[in-house]
Amino acid sequence: MQRIAMVIRVKPEKLDEYKRLHADAWPDVLAALRRANVSNYSIFLRDHTLFGYMEYHGDDFDADMARVAEDEATQRWWQLTDPCQERWPGATEGEWWSHMEEVFHMD
Repeated sequence: MQRIAMVIRVKPEKLDEYKRLHADAWPDVLAALRRANVSNYSIFLRDHTLFGYMEYHGDDFDADMARVAEDEATQRWWQLTDPCQERWPGATEGEWWSHMEEVFHMD
């Protein structure tokens, strides 16, 4: 199992919309994530920073995430959620959510 942490900013004027969308996340989008071997996915908020955490149980993260990106429901979901977000300062080219390096873990 791989633990994945990532950050992105939420636009202050879109915060309420972002929260409302995630209070009623679409079952088809959640199913696509489950099919992609993702579990225990949470998003936390502080000072317009979103921190995402998920656990990945597959063998090819990039391929599984590519399948999620091809999912029609997920594409429609992203059309609603992406305008609420802005890239993290220092994000690499093409990166939306910025992945973080794990420097400590305690079971």
